[in-house]
Amino acid sequence: MYNPQLETFLRAADAGSFSKAAEEAYITPTAVIKQINLLEEALGIKLFERTHRGLKLTKAGTSLYQDTKYIIQYCKDSVTRAKNAMQEDSSVIRIGTSPMTPAQLLMQLWPKIQAYCPDIKFQIIPFENTPENAREILGNLGQNIDVIGGIFDETMLELRSCAGLELSREPFCCAVSVHHRLAAKDHLDLQDLYDENLMLMCRGWSHYVDQLRDDIWQHHRKINIVDFEFYSMNVFNRCENSSDVLLAISGWASVHPLLKVIPVEWEHSIPYGLLHSPEPSETVKRFLSAAREVVERG
Repeated sequence: MYNPQLETFLRAADAGSFSKAAEEAYITPTAVIKQINLLEEALGIKLFERTHRGLKLTKAGTSLYQDTKYIIQYCKDSVTRAKNAMQEDSSVIRIGTSPMTPAQLLMQLWPKIQAYCPDIKFQIIPFENTPENAREILGNLGQNIDVIGGIFDETMLELRSCAGLELSREPFCCAVSVHHRLAAKDHLDLQDLYDENLMLMCRGWSHYVDQLRDDIWQHHRKINIVDFEFYSMNVFNRCENSSDVLLAISGWASVHPLLKVIPVEWEHSIPYGLLHSPEPSETVKRFLSAAREVVERG
C-alpha cells in the first residue's frame, strides 16, 4: 500500500522532534532519522528544517504533510473496503463515526430498530473528520460505510452527493471554553453574545446556518460573526484556545473536554439524521425504513 516511512514523517512533524517521534513509535531516534533521510532521498525534496528548537516543516514538507494524511486514511479505508467485501453476511450496517458524527446519538434507536429487523447487525467504523474524508466518504456511501449520523440540509446533501433521513431537529447551541465568562451560564440569551466573536460555517454550506447569520446581521449587529470553512477538531481547539464562541449542537458536548455546549434562547435549529447513499442496498433500505417507523411512532 503506502510507504510506511510516511507515517514516521507525520509522527515527526506532529511531535516536533525526532526523539519524541521515536518515543511514540517505540524505536530509536537514529531509526527515525534514517527513515526520514531515506524518504527525503527517495522523493528528492527536503521535508524539515533542523533547528536547535526542533523540527520545522519546509514548504514542501507542509504540502506533503496535508496530502499524506489523506493518502494514509484512504489506504486504510481501502483495506476496510476489501475486508468488508469478504464478509458473507449481507445484513450488516456499517456506521461511520467521528467526533463530529458520534454514533452515540443513534444508540437509543438501535434496540427499537432491531425489533423490526432482528437479523441486522451493526459495525462501527471510525474515520477522521477532514474535508478530504468528508468529500470521499459522503460521496461514496455504501462502499465501506453505509450510514453516518449527522446534521445536514438539502444544500449539504447536494454538495456531497448523498441522501438523508431526518430523525430530529437539533437546536443550535453555542460552545465555549470552560474558562470563558459565559461558561458559568446554563442558558444563553442573544444579548449574552453581544460583543462576542461567534464562529459560523461560511455562507453557502447550510441555509439553516445562513438564516441564523441573516437574523444576527439584521437584528443583533453587536454579535461579531467569524467565518470558518469546515467543522474539524482544529475548529474546536481554536474555540477552546480563544475567547470565541462556536455554533454547535448538544450532541457535540463530548467532542472537546474543555468546551461547554450551552443552549441558546432562539428559534434556530438544523435537521439531524442518517446520511446514506442515494441508491442504498436492500439491507440499508430495510434499516432506513425501520428507523423511519421508529421515529414516526415516537
